[in-house]
Amino acid sequence: MRVLIATATAGGGHLAAAAALDEAWRACRPEDQVERVDVVKFFSPLHRKIHAEGYLAMVGHAPELWGLMFNKTDNPTLARRLNRWRRVFPSQSRLRLARYVEQFEPNAVLCTHYLPLGTLGRLRAQKLKQRRAGGSRAGEAVSATQAAVGAGEGRTLPLPMVVSVVTDFEAHALWMEPCVDLYCVAAEESRARLVARGAAAQNVVATGIPISGKFSARPERKAVRRALGLRDDQPVLLVLSGGFGTGPVGDILRELDKVGRPLQSVVVTGHNEELRRELAVACWQHPTHVLGYASNMHELMAVADLIITKPGGLTTAEVLALGRPLLIVNPIPGQEAANSDFLLEHGAAAKVNRTEDLPFRLEQLLGTKKLAAMARAAKALGRPGAASEICRQVVRRFH
Repeated sequence: MRVLIATATAGGGHLAAAAALDEAWRACRPEDQVERVDVVKFFSPLHRKIHAEGYLAMVGHAPELWGLMFNKTDNPTLARRLNRWRRVFPSQSRLRLARYVEQFEPNAVLCTHYLPLGTLGRLRAQKLKQRRAGGSRAGEAVSATQAAVGAGEGRTLPLPMVVSVVTDFEAHALWMEPCVDLYCVAAEESRARLVARGAAAQNVVATGIPISGKFSARPERKAVRRALGLRDDQPVLLVLSGGFGTGPVGDILRELDKVGRPLQSVVVTGHNEELRRELAVACWQHPTHVLGYASNMHELMAVADLIITKPGGLTTAEVLALGRPLLIVNPIPGQEAANSDFLLEHGAAAKVNRTEDLPFRLEQLLGTKKLAAMARAAKALGRPGAASEICRQVVRRFH
């Protein structure tokens, strides 16, 4: 098979999901040809800058506006209208992506962001039109795994299977496209939502969100703590800022200093080097280890007694895979709020809407049976093999 994994830079989660699928596919089927592409590479420099920086600026400075846009566009009818409008007036970036897909000729395209779906829908419509123009039998059913005949080209062109891999626990309407042959979603609740919105039940599978195979391992916690220079006799709080180092990390650490009981914290600032330097030179009441980008996130999560984070889809899936409890801080409206609701409903997380509430909540949680119950709930929700399961589902349906 020839497999294309398409994603887009919009936070680190979509890229991480694409990398996880790439890793899993090569492990399951090493003989296949796999390519991974960030569709942002086809944008103009200005478009790329607006896309990459606009999202971060909006969620950082105007989260309520982002939440409003998220909710207003979470309408299947409106989403279909937007996609039809984009097809009528295709941008140069979409045309460049279309040429790339046609040149690679994939048998399957796995999308960990909804942006490529509109282009794939347009390509499919064009190929089916070419097929009809080439004299195909009237009324013949065309599936995702059949070939389309290019008018005037004298050869068959592949009509790829399109897979929408939803990377949050709530499936927004923009993930839905008529060209999608298979939806891979985070949980049964996500599946029910898509089916209620008109997706064929047999084409929606609750696989989990794809994460790296590292999160399937179970590191020996004491050994990892020793390697990281952490004490065995104090709880470890892991504070995450996301891949781009956003969120109120400094405020969180200042509130942790107000907790009266012994604790130690590990802080990951991602690619935000300025934030790492700022936090590293500050004086903290409790032992505090400040890291930048961490390639051993699976180990950091595994040794944590509690993970304090914003509930992005990939981060949440990784935490659940390791069976660790979460304390959610001020989720942004939209997908993070939906992820938060899912975790709270299943008892795998607690939430504070303001950082100043942290000391009180931590005093309530640390060392209690409730924290242990949250860990058990998280483990029950975890799907560490999601990436491999998505690959199996695609191969089974393709053949």
